[in-house]
Amino acid sequence: MTTIVRPADPELRAALRLAAIFAAALFLFHLLANLWQTHLTWGYFRDEFYYIACGRHLAWGYVDHGPLVAIQARLAETLFGHSLMGIRALSALAGSARVFLTGLLAWSLGGRRPSQSLAMFAVATAPQYLALDGFLSMNSAESLFWMSALLALILIIRASEAGKPNPRWWLLFGAASGLGLLNKPSMAFFLVALLAAILLTRRDLLRTPWALAGIALMLAIVAPYLHWQIANHWPTWEFLNNGRIQHKNKSLAPIPFLLTQFANLDPASALVWVPGLVFLLRRKPWRFLGLTYIFFLLGMMVLHAKDYYVVPIYPILFAAGGLAWEQRFAHRRLVMENRTFAFPAAIATLVLISLAVLPMDTPILTPAAWVHYAAVTHRYNAGSNSESADSGPLPQFYADRFGWQEEVDAITRAYNSLTPQEQAEACIWGSNYGEAGAVQFLAPHLSTVISGHNNYFLWGPHNCTGQVIISMTNTPAEELQQEYHQVAFITHLHNPWSMPNEHRNIVLLRGRIAPVAPDWPEIKHYD
Repeated sequence: MTTIVRPADPELRAALRLAAIFAAALFLFHLLANLWQTHLTWGYFRDEFYYIACGRHLAWGYVDHGPLVAIQARLAETLFGHSLMGIRALSALAGSARVFLTGLLAWSLGGRRPSQSLAMFAVATAPQYLALDGFLSMNSAESLFWMSALLALILIIRASEAGKPNPRWWLLFGAASGLGLLNKPSMAFFLVALLAAILLTRRDLLRTPWALAGIALMLAIVAPYLHWQIANHWPTWEFLNNGRIQHKNKSLAPIPFLLTQFANLDPASALVWVPGLVFLLRRKPWRFLGLTYIFFLLGMMVLHAKDYYVVPIYPILFAAGGLAWEQRFAHRRLVMENRTFAFPAAIATLVLISLAVLPMDTPILTPAAWVHYAAVTHRYNAGSNSESADSGPLPQFYADRFGWQEEVDAITRAYNSLTPQEQAEACIWGSNYGEAGAVQFLAPHLSTVISGHNNYFLWGPHNCTGQVIISMTNTPAEELQQEYHQVAFITHLHNPWSMPNEHRNIVLLRGRIAPVAPDWPEIKHYD
C-alpha cells in the first residue's frame, strides 16, 4: 500500500498547482524558442563552449565561476549530446523554477491566486530573465537559490506567528545558500545584505540553535570550494581584480545603474515590483526583505558591478507587489472571486510589452531582421553592452553566437594539410576560452587544444611541445617570427555578425624557439 502525502493547507495546494502551470508554460516556451533558433542557424553562445569544457574537467572550483555550472554542463552534454535545445534545457528549467518560487513566495507572504498570478506573469515576461534562461548559464539558477533562502526565512516567521515554531527551516536556508555560493560566489554579497537587514530588524530569527545549524551547513557545503581557491592561490580574486584594472566591464554611475533596473525588467513591471518594495518596507515582519534589496542594490552600485547582478533578487519584490495589488483592489469582483486573471489590464500590458521587446532578449529573428527591427524600434545602441568591447552590428549577447563554425572549419582544413607525423605532435592554441572551447566541442577529433585564458591555463599545456601549432591570433607576423622558426598565414576569419575581436588570423607556426612548458606561467591571463 502506497501512502501519498499531500499538503494539508488547501491554499498551499492551489498555490503549488498554479505555480506548476506557470513554470511548465515557461519551460515549454524556452524549448520551442531554442528549436526555432536552431532553424534560424543561431549558434552556441561563447560561454557555453567553456562551461562544457569545464564539465569535462570537474573540480570544486574554477577561475571565473563556481562548480555547479560545470556539473550542469556535464549533465546536459551527457543527456543531450550536441543538441542546442538539450544543452540549454537545465537553464530553462532553472528559469521555470524562478517563476514557481515566485508563486510560492506570494503565497507565503499571505497572497492568494490574484497576487500569485500577477507576480508570476511579471517574472515570466521580464526581458532579462528571458535572456538569461535561454542559454547555458549559471545566472539562470541564481534566483532559485536566493529565493529558496528567503522562502525558508518567511516560513520560519509564518510558523512562529501561527504559534507553531519550526526553526528547522534554517536547514533549507543553509542548503540553498551553500549551493548558491557554489553556483556563483557573488551570492555572498546578497547574504551580507540579508544579514545586515536581519541584524537591524529581525535579530529574533538568529536566536535559535537551528540558525547556527543552517549557517554551519552552508559553510560545510562551500568549504571544498574555498579549499580549492586556497590551493590554487585565489584565482577568482585575481580574475576579478584584473577585470577591474583593465576596465573590462562598463561602470555606471548610481542613477544610470538604477535606471537600467527598470529597463532590464521591463518598465511596465515596475508597477508591480516598486509597490512590492514599498509593501515590504511598510510591514514590520517583512521589512528585512525590503532592506535586503536596498542594501544589495547600494552595494552593487558602490562596487560598480554589472547592472544585471541585481536581477536575481527581484522575484521577492514581484511576489510582494502581487500582494500589494491584491490588497489595494481587494473589493474588486475578480479579486473577491479569487480569479487567476484578476488584473487583466496589468497582465495584458506585461505580456504585450514583453512580446514587443522579445527579439531584443531572445533570438527569434534572423540577424539581418534583428538589425532592421532594432533600428526601427531604436532599442539598441553599442553603449548598451555590459562590457566595453566593441560588438559590431549585434549586441555582444548575440554576436558571441557567430563565427565559431567558420573558425573550426578553417582549423580543420589547416590540420588536415599536415603530414601524419605533424598531426601527431600538433596542438591548437586558442586566444581565449571561446575559441578553444569551440574547437574541442565542434571538432573533438582534432589535436590537443590549449589556451592561457582562465581555467584553460590551469589545465596546462598538456603535451604541446610547440613544434607544430595552429593558432588563432592577431599578433603581427613580425612578433611571431621572434618566437617561431616558421610562420605561415592560413586565413582570416571575418564573420560579419561575430564580435570584431574574433576577426582573427589562423596561422600555422612551426619550431617554437623556447619550449611551451617553461613559458607557461607567462601565458596566463585571467579576465
